[in-house]
Amino acid sequence: MEEVVLVDEKDNELGLMEKMEAHQKGLLHRAFSVFVFNSSGELLLQKRAASKYHSGGLWTNTCCSHPRKGETALEAANRRLKEEMGMGCKLEKAFHFIYKSALDNELIEHELDHVFVGFTDDKPVLNSDEAEDFKFISLERLTQEIKLSPDNYTIWLKTCLPQVEQYLQKTV
Repeated sequence: MEEVVLVDEKDNELGLMEKMEAHQKGLLHRAFSVFVFNSSGELLLQKRAASKYHSGGLWTNTCCSHPRKGETALEAANRRLKEEMGMGCKLEKAFHFIYKSALDNELIEHELDHVFVGFTDDKPVLNSDEAEDFKFISLERLTQEIKLSPDNYTIWLKTCLPQVEQYLQKTV
């Protein structure tokens, strides 16, 4: 049974709950999103496996998930980058944000999402249970594609992409 860490809006832990129950009730929980870029400045996207419990078959950031009890968001981000994409790189905390959105399968995503950024030219080795495809894409092109076909992308990617762009502009 997978559990998520329930939190308040200041990221204080409130307890644990089974992952599906938290998504059915729409309770705020801790999550993370990883954005990995190559030396050309292109973002590594994954296409979520069609079998995922929500947002299957949609394009999203490099990887994302939930920290386990006693695990920091950075530790979880490094773990899942290896588990989902078969790769690793140095990750830096960029920012965090809170969002709440209805998903498919009558689920509600309500997350305090810690966003990490990394850089590598390594190619992923996909875990087919997690991702069915990948591509590198410029942020300019990704923004255009999201405008043309928003239903092809996850809600959290569309929500935080402008903040990722702002973060990158400050650090360059």
